[in-house]
Amino acid sequence: MTSRYLAVLAAGALVALSPLAHAADVDAGKKVFTKCMSCHSPVAGKNGVGPSLFGVVGRPSASEPGFKYSEAVSNLKVTWDAATLDKWLTKPQDMAKGTKMTFAGLSNPTDRENVIAYLATLK
Repeated sequence: MTSRYLAVLAAGALVALSPLAHAADVDAGKKVFTKCMSCHSPVAGKNGVGPSLFGVVGRPSASEPGFKYSEAVSNLKVTWDAATLDKWLTKPQDMAKGTKMTFAGLSNPTDRENVIAYLATLK
């Protein structure tokens, strides 16, 4: 085998193993989301300990009506898109120091990707 062939083969293997190489699994995300449901609801307008996450994708932070946010989250000033949700779900306290959210985060990138895909269906 030539070195060029091996380089192309190795690059293809890296792409195939990349977390971005597979499509997110909404059903798997819904299952992971059950960890969130002790505080968050997927139902529009149904706030609990945390705000409803219905329509969260594309929504400005700290904007769910009827929910009182911590100062840390109120000061975030982000839009909840895939990138900001991924960062938040990795470790909320790193993104908003002083948040009332005690959730440690999801360390598995595939779980985060799947949850975000599920959240995107809540419209």
